[in-house]
Order: sequence, then C-alpha cells, then structure tokens
Amino acid sequence: MLNIRFIIKMLGMMFILETLFMLAATAVAFLYKGNDFCPLLQSSGIMFGTGVLFMLIGLRANEHTAGRREGMLTVTLTWALFSLLGMLPFYLGGYIDNVTDAYFETMSGFTTTGSTILTDIEALPHGILFWRSLTQWQGGIGVIVFTVALMPIIGGGAIQMFNAETPGITHERFRPRITQVAKRLWGVYLFLTIILIGLLWAGPMDLFDAVNHALTCIATGGYSTKNASIAYWNSAYIEYVVTIFMFIGATNITLIYFFFNGKPKKLFTDEETRWFFWFVLIITAMSTVWIMYKGIVDDFGTAFRQAIFQVVTLVSTCGFATVDYIPWGPFFWLLALVLMVVCGCAGSTCGGLKMGRFVILTKNLFNEFKKQTHPHAIIPVRMNGHAISGDIVHRVLAFAFAYIALIFVSCMVLMIDGMGFEETIGATISSIGNVGPGLGSLGPVGNYADVPAVSKWFLSFLMMVGRLEIFTVLTILLPGFWKQ
Repeated sequence: MLNIRFIIKMLGMMFILETLFMLAATAVAFLYKGNDFCPLLQSSGIMFGTGVLFMLIGLRANEHTAGRREGMLTVTLTWALFSLLGMLPFYLGGYIDNVTDAYFETMSGFTTTGSTILTDIEALPHGILFWRSLTQWQGGIGVIVFTVALMPIIGGGAIQMFNAETPGITHERFRPRITQVAKRLWGVYLFLTIILIGLLWAGPMDLFDAVNHALTCIATGGYSTKNASIAYWNSAYIEYVVTIFMFIGATNITLIYFFFNGKPKKLFTDEETRWFFWFVLIITAMSTVWIMYKGIVDDFGTAFRQAIFQVVTLVSTCGFATVDYIPWGPFFWLLALVLMVVCGCAGSTCGGLKMGRFVILTKNLFNEFKKQTHPHAIIPVRMNGHAISGDIVHRVLAFAFAYIALIFVSCMVLMIDGMGFEETIGATISSIGNVGPGLGSLGPVGNYADVPAVSKWFLSFLMMVGRLEIFTVLTILLPGFWKQ
C-alpha cells in the first residue's frame, strides 16, 4: 500500500520551508511600505499552518517503506499544492481577481514557464513582484532539491523525491550521498544568481530589478518587473549579459559544478554541451541572415543581437523578450517551434525534450540507415565515447513518442475549447516545454489573459507535466499505479 503518512509529512515539511520564502517577499513589501504586506503575511500564515497540520498528521510515518511511488506522488502534489497556496497573495490582495488566473500565474511561476495573464505588471507592488520572481527561482532547480539538501536536519526520504523531481540530472556522477548532491547543486545555483545580480546592477538596472531578473534568468523562467520585459532598458549590455546567463541556465548544472571545482574539461568535452552550442550557433546564424534578408533590420550588429537573444531565450525556455518575433514571418516561427521542442541540456533548469535525448534520437536514426546496408551489424549509440545501452535508447524513444502524442492530444483539447490554430500550437508546445511565449496573439508581446478558463486549467496541467518530464505525472494517472 502507498505510504500516505510519509507523503503528507513530506508535503508539510515543504510547506513550512516555503513559508520562509513567502516571508522574504513579505519583508520586501514591508520595506517598500506596499499594500501587499497584509496579503503576503496572511498567505504566509496559511502556508505555515497547513504545513504544521500536515506534519502532525504524518508525524509517525515509516520512512523506510517509502519508495518510488511515494516519491512520484509527493513531487506531483508539491507542484500542484504549492501553486494552490502560492496563488493566495495574488488572490487575497485583489491583484488577480479570480482563482483560475491566479492559479495559472502561480503554476507558470513554479514550473518556470513564464506565461502570464497580467496585462500591467508594473502596477503590481514590490512584494508581489518579488514573490513572482521567487516562485521561478525555486522552481528552476526545484524546491524538492532544496528540501533534499536539508534532509540531514529534517530526516529521511531523500532519494525518492530527488529522482522523481530531477529525472534529467545524473546524480551518479557525484559519488557522495544524495543530500550532498543537492547541496552542491544549490550552491552553484546560488553562486550564479549572486554573480548575475552584480552584473545587472552594474548596468542600467536598479538593485530591485537586478535581483528580480537574476532570479528569473538563472531559473530560465522569464518573469519580468516590466511590461516590456528586457526591451524596457534598450541596453546591449543588459541583453548580452542576460543572453549569456540564459545559455548557462540551459547547460547541465552538474557540469557547471565541475567547471567551478577545477574540472572544466568535463564541461568542454561533453558531447551534449557541444551539440547544444552548435545548435544555438547555427540557428542564430540562420535567424540573423533571415532578419537582414527580410529587411527587418539593416545593421548586422543589431540583427545579430536580436537574433541571438530570441534564439537563446526560446531554446533555454526563459521567455524574456526584446522584440516581437511574430512579424519575422513563418520561417522564424518554424525555427522557434524547433527551439521550443528541443530546448537545452539534461540536468539544466529548462524544459522540453532536452538536447541529450535529441542527440540520442539523431544518432539512432543514422544507425538505422547504416543497418539497411549492413543488417547484421551491431552498431551502438555512443555518447562521450561510451556505448549507450539499448534500454536507455528505448526509454528515449518512448519519451519522444509520449512527448509528440501529448502535443497532438493537447492541441485537440484546446481547439475544442475554442482557441485558434496558431495560438493552440504555440501554447501547447510552450506549456509542455515550459517556454512561456507562443505564437499569434500569445507571442512575446502578448499574454494569456483572453485564453478560455478551461484552457487555462489544462495549460496549467501541461506546465506541471512538462516540468516533471511527462512520465512522473502521467504514470500517476494510470490505474496500475494505485494497485497494491
């Protein structure tokens, strides 16, 4: 049987920890004397009270009987319930006047999707803006990983939660205990965030904007404090700094740890990272040529700056904007969809198919061509010089099929609810890949305010499915999951 007490206890523990983040936003509201102080304080109290209640219910949970099913269910419920409680400051303060929109905005934050229903972001008080940014920063590497890092203090259940929440991170490379892995990942994440705050503050941003954009950039989330996003500053310096850190955010954080730990060779010789670099470079070159060919921009420097920013913001699933790429035409829309499907590296903060899986699929395809002329040859798929087992290749193929099938089914659901063709395609791929902007009216200068209510709930579900890499959530929906 499922260890329900363990699940409730873990949820309670995470609610209590989450209260600290919400209190940080409350402190910002107090500092700026905003009218959001009371809604944030009330929400913190509700979050903490819920956490204490859950902890009491699960007090005598047997952690030794918790396994993979408990981990998957705990992680899925965490994202769903965090979004439910995390939306309270928006709803109680009247900044978002209905539950559907408040939940959509919060789920978009925690999953680092970056889609928004807000039409005037600059009208929000400082505490609420900071809370929006904090939801993405936590969601970037995973609040579960943060919790796992504190397991020695609060006890038990680390491995089940870590594996369910971070299926792309190969923690085996680290050797030590899983809690040490989580601490090191969070250490690198925090270090990069602090560096980015300093670089943005050195430019035209003030400290508040620098902190908020650093939180959402390194998390590849894309929430901004300005309606015009990064375009507000019209600064080449800001754009290039953000581009570099979006690229870093889309790189395997395990390899970044090794880079700072005196082993940079692991990063530069990693095959997935090399493929990702050339993938971004080639599409940036194509986009730059296309922009100049269409006469959208005459100056090469400006064309390259606009192209590389849009390419990296899409491939990293960050979603920041400097220009509206919708007028660039269908050719770039197609490139954008490719970027939104493939996305960054395994073990990064971004969503999507992941470059590692794309490399395996590509190599396996070429191997199949070779087998047409050499049917008896045994040709393994290799990554970093090592043969990959057939089991891993089969899992990648299954994931790719599930990913594409989910896109088709989701498009049908959204079209039945009345969404347009372009908007449906863009919103579906954007939500599953946790990208943010889509196509048509949901492009980088648009928002999701006019999307039907049912579609918003469904897109919220897709964001969570994409954030937890499909199988974690969908497995829970199968009847076999609940059998003894």
